[in-house]
Amino acid sequence: MDVTEAGPGFPKTYALTVLMLSLMGCSSPQSSATPAPQFISGKLSVPSTLYADDGQWPMAAHDYASTRFSGLSNINAGNVSGLAVAWTFDTGLKPGHEAAPLVVDGVMYFTTPFPNTLYAFDLRHTGVAKWKYEPHPDSASKAVACCDAVNRGAAYDSGFIYYNSLDGYTISVSAKTGQEAWKTKVADINKGESLTMAPLVVKGKVLVGNSGGEFGARGWLAALDGTTGKELWRAFSTGPDADVLIGPDFHPFYEMDRGKDLGVTSWPPGAWRVGGGNVWGWLSYDPELNLFYYGTANPGPWNPDQRAGDNKWTSGIFARSPDDGTARWFYQWSPHDTFDYDGTNEQILVDLVQQGTARKILLRADRNGYFYVLDRQTGEVLSATPFVHVTTSHGVDLQTGRLAEAKDKVPEPGKTIRDICPASPGGKDWQPMAFSPRTGLVYMPHNNLCQDQEVSEAGYIAGTPYLGANVRMYPGPDGNRGAFTAWDPVTAKPVWQIKERYPVWSGALATAGDVVFYGTMEGWFKAVDARNGHVLWQFKTKSGIVGQPITFLSPEGKQCIAVFSGVGGWAGASVSAELDPRDPTAALGFNGAMSDLGQYTKAGGTLYVFSLP
Repeated sequence: MDVTEAGPGFPKTYALTVLMLSLMGCSSPQSSATPAPQFISGKLSVPSTLYADDGQWPMAAHDYASTRFSGLSNINAGNVSGLAVAWTFDTGLKPGHEAAPLVVDGVMYFTTPFPNTLYAFDLRHTGVAKWKYEPHPDSASKAVACCDAVNRGAAYDSGFIYYNSLDGYTISVSAKTGQEAWKTKVADINKGESLTMAPLVVKGKVLVGNSGGEFGARGWLAALDGTTGKELWRAFSTGPDADVLIGPDFHPFYEMDRGKDLGVTSWPPGAWRVGGGNVWGWLSYDPELNLFYYGTANPGPWNPDQRAGDNKWTSGIFARSPDDGTARWFYQWSPHDTFDYDGTNEQILVDLVQQGTARKILLRADRNGYFYVLDRQTGEVLSATPFVHVTTSHGVDLQTGRLAEAKDKVPEPGKTIRDICPASPGGKDWQPMAFSPRTGLVYMPHNNLCQDQEVSEAGYIAGTPYLGANVRMYPGPDGNRGAFTAWDPVTAKPVWQIKERYPVWSGALATAGDVVFYGTMEGWFKAVDARNGHVLWQFKTKSGIVGQPITFLSPEGKQCIAVFSGVGGWAGASVSAELDPRDPTAALGFNGAMSDLGQYTKAGGTLYVFSLP
């Protein structure tokens, strides 16, 4: 581990308060070709009347703004060194445990990877399950889970828990009794679809999207009625405007995203039908604008030679109305994505105050290696700065919004392209970052990987891999394969960074105690000082950590921290799927960078709950 402060710290001339929207009940090295940091001016602020925290955790991201910040401060930088295990629970399962537990009204709820059991624990009787619900998913669904049979969590709303099973069902379960309220099939595993994402509930609608881009599954996001499970609308990520729910209210900021039926015309004939753009990542919601935001995944196949054009509406971000799903704007992070740079990462919603006027913005660290600041009302890019080593592009043109690709890194048949940085998991993959209003910093778990890639012709057969690429990943500059970075979104610079042996594949948690939590793939759960990155406490768990840490108040009023260990997911498949470490192409090439992981950890899921004595 290596902690580096980026200078003595950057002067904070602005006051910061996070936009905790409607809480539902509660320096890496840069390529010489990349531009200098793009500064923005102003301060991040919001009226304190919009902030509330009652010690619960009702959704994976904690709140609609996706801050993963808690106002609890009983555990702080001064006493966190005394943190100890309060209780644990072993799931007995080997796939990656990526979910965030929920805590509502003194009960903890959590989902497991396949077979997607939902547990409820009464926190007054710790370590004993109150009830469990078993959906009995079709085991055939594991064959179309490209990157481990994971589940990223559930959402609570109005007395019900909503979550997905791998085999294509969205489920509503009574939070009180564990009885199934409804179970709706929304995806078809025979087409290569699966469900791994955590739903978001907005205005009584359960928003859910599919996985399956590596199988040629066409991406979509759907809204289900929270009471009945009936599908209300579905917005596809490719195809004609009518399918994408693009109408007269659609106003993209940039010319490249304007035009009729671009979801058809930006593809070779018929290719959009198997073009991916899946919605397996994170959603955020602004109740004042009545818009929700989410990203779309990579186009298929990986071989870009088979899909000339910008491949709308993949590898980008939509702003939509939850009422009818109609699109308001779209921005494409990576037009004609050539490296599997899914655009599905989380977006944090805050306000930027400039000369007394508040501007609603969106913070995003994308797989393509850039940290973006967007105007979330219009989709305008205010800044885009590399946060990792980037060789695949030369920057983002703020006039056109377009990513300037490095022509010498574009894969082509019969040729191996080397030194592709970041690798396909990106500068940062799904692992969610956190934001603290006390420091004004984003806390980012991320990767430091590069790859070599060659492409070949891919043929489409429903339900089978649709790739056309051979990839081998390896560590990026300096040899560390991951890092945990505190990033200042206004100065567009890192403030401090902790280098880690492996990709930091866990989520981040920030608290008002000025402590930030994250886990490593070797199994270390760490608490670090939010202001300087100094490690204040660490605990070795039974398995590598790819889960999302949370904090909550126990029924006795005691602050607790919870996280799953259980290595897996794409990054940890070498252990959870027992892959041959001698095969650098396994796990879509990730095994090349992770072949030694089994020397440091083993598979197996355990929930840990920590508290002060």
